[in-house]
Amino acid sequence: MFFGLSIATICCFVGFVSSQGTCNGNAALCSRKYSNVTQVGTHDSAFVGEFVTQNQIMSVSEQLTAGVRFLQTQTHVKNGVLQMCHTSCDLEDAGTLVKYLSTIKDFIELNPNEVITILLTNGDRAPLPMFGAEMVNSGLAKYAFIPPKQLAIDEWPTLQELIKAGTPIVMFLDYGASSDQVPYILDEFKYFFETSFDVTDPNFSSCALDRPPASDGTNLMMVTEKSSLPFGYIVTNFINNKLINHFLDRSILGGILIPDRDASPRTNAATGAGSIGAHSDLCRQKWGRKPNMILIDYFGNGDALTAQNNINGLEAQPKGIL
Repeated sequence: MFFGLSIATICCFVGFVSSQGTCNGNAALCSRKYSNVTQVGTHDSAFVGEFVTQNQIMSVSEQLTAGVRFLQTQTHVKNGVLQMCHTSCDLEDAGTLVKYLSTIKDFIELNPNEVITILLTNGDRAPLPMFGAEMVNSGLAKYAFIPPKQLAIDEWPTLQELIKAGTPIVMFLDYGASSDQVPYILDEFKYFFETSFDVTDPNFSSCALDRPPASDGTNLMMVTEKSSLPFGYIVTNFINNKLINHFLDRSILGGILIPDRDASPRTNAATGAGSIGAHSDLCRQKWGRKPNMILIDYFGNGDALTAQNNINGLEAQPKGIL
């Protein structure tokens, strides 16, 4: 079963210990620019459980406690309110966006040396002020980073600079962002490109750019998704960066794609065929740089944080609850 995880169980996944002198659990990361840190992220992080519409096995709070610092999820409008809904609120409704953001706010206030990235999708093309209002209502807006201009990859602050400034939240929206309206909600595709997210190849043998269209990836970070569609994991490296989707899907009933839960220990492994490490190496060969973000399904299966440490050139972190 995937519910009711104990503190002892969570301990097994913890890769970061928040303490003075560290940033995201490691002193070596403090001096690195945000755009030069690879982060494993949870794809569709709000959708937790055993059903095919649920991509994760740990709650958002448990994900953060275990070491996840990049959260992605879908939003839709229900009765005039932004909800955490998977494809449709009739299919999967994980509650309000403001509750989701409040969970992150509570965590960051207890763990001030952590930089957390949030990527929301705007499936209903809701007006941007709705997202801004929920950031304010949750109490998270005051912690959000506001860039002075559109930043090139080498212009991002370091993790330590974000923490010292009291702006450890970096928030992106895939569609509808405008710095003129809400300056702390950043346009994803001005900063990232993504690899394909509908992957059924268990070896993840491609790192081709999928979005944004008509882009060659120059000056963007990279997001890579490594999961099964429609749920999975994404490796991201910024515009001028890339985001890699590393989550695996499987096809049922003549073409319906669902996340491949059974394959997740292999997909989320640090090394080996189809692993996070192998996919990252492929992307590094193609693009000449490592991915920034790696989105995965079923965090807790496999060894994603070891892969993250390897990509960042770090030794394994001591274990302990944040």
